[in-house]
Amino acid sequence: MDIRYSANQRDVKRYTTQELRDEFLIQNLYRPDQVVAIYSHVDRMVTLGCMPVNETVSIDKGIDVWGSFGTGYFLERREIGIFNIGAPGSIQVDGKTYPMGNKDCLYITRGAKEVLLASDSPDAPAKFYMVSAPAHCSYETRLIKLADAAKRPLGSMETSNKRVINQFIHPDVLPTCQLSMGMTVLEPGSVWNTMPAHTHERRMEIYTYFDIPEGNVVFHMMGEGQETRHIVMHNEEAVISPSWSIHAGAGTSNYTFIWAMGGENQAFDDMDNIDIPDLR
Repeated sequence: MDIRYSANQRDVKRYTTQELRDEFLIQNLYRPDQVVAIYSHVDRMVTLGCMPVNETVSIDKGIDVWGSFGTGYFLERREIGIFNIGAPGSIQVDGKTYPMGNKDCLYITRGAKEVLLASDSPDAPAKFYMVSAPAHCSYETRLIKLADAAKRPLGSMETSNKRVINQFIHPDVLPTCQLSMGMTVLEPGSVWNTMPAHTHERRMEIYTYFDIPEGNVVFHMMGEGQETRHIVMHNEEAVISPSWSIHAGAGTSNYTFIWAMGGENQAFDDMDNIDIPDLR
């Protein structure tokens, strides 16, 4: 498991392009029959990817759970949200199976001991994107379909940011300890997300970009509002955003991204907005 330690905004001002990528960018999440895990010391969030092909894969495959978390099993003191961004598959949680179509989401509460990931066909594997946060209590494991998500249409074609925010793991949909996750879908012809830019001092965020058409990229904007930087993102890559950093993007095409948040609260509108003309 790759461990990323916290970086502060003063040092990041001096980072090269490669140093920014090494610190915040997450690549190569989907390897056949493997679990790829990145542990961030920013709010102790864990980002994982799994592409089952020929095996049913345990969520903790290849992870030293005791050495990494000091617990007997991965979700002993954690909750997790899982999206399928690939072909149909399934997730078995302590003996109960949840079918997972494309863009379906499964919230698994603290205390689930066995989590098994599988694809319906080895020729068209599922791709499970996962984010886990520390949890202090247990709620209810629940499958959330795209139709069940709370929807917030935003933006316009005139500002190139017409999009729908789909809130899956969110207080308006189900209770969790601290994890919030959702999926934002940009309309064709729109390229900007999360403008005006903002930070939220009380929460961190992780983005993963996907459904980026071949030959296109997303320029992910980060850094302080007066010291912005960018990371060029390719399809199915993720990026860590500390609380002091803006998190916005512009693509060379439209795209979809999943956002995950953890921290002090779950207030979606708890943001410190920065006017666009004030960005530097």
